Amino acid sequence: QVRLVESGGGLVQAGGSLRLSCSATGRTFSNFAMAWFRQAPGKEREFVAFISGNGDWTHYADSVKGRFTISRDTSSKNTVYLQMDSLKPEDTAVYYCTAGASASIFASHYDTWGQGTQVTVSS
Repeated sequence: QVRLVESGGGLVQAGGSLRLSCSATGRTFSNFAMAWFRQAPGKEREFVAFISGNGDWTHYADSVKGRFTISRDTSSKNTVYLQMDSLKPEDTAVYYCTAGASASIFASHYDTWGQGTQVTVSS
């Protein structure tokens, strides 16, 4: 069974940092793009960042560019990370990890999702 499991969420003050992790089990995602999306209460799920299968190509939403960094484990490539610095209250959301055959900023492009991890940034 293919599973994506996120971890690392929590409560942090504005200006602080968190590092999210997403581990894939059940199959290898080394050739798959992996991405992070987030969903705040009452809002649609929105793109945060993606990384290509070989890790050479990354892309970020304008709202997080320069503050967030996506990376993946260099050996297995089955774990992806999201380093979040200079966090703002508007970053508060449930963060979801996803994987797909190619990279996209559209949630509908992906068919495998984790259960999500809550990130709360207090002002």
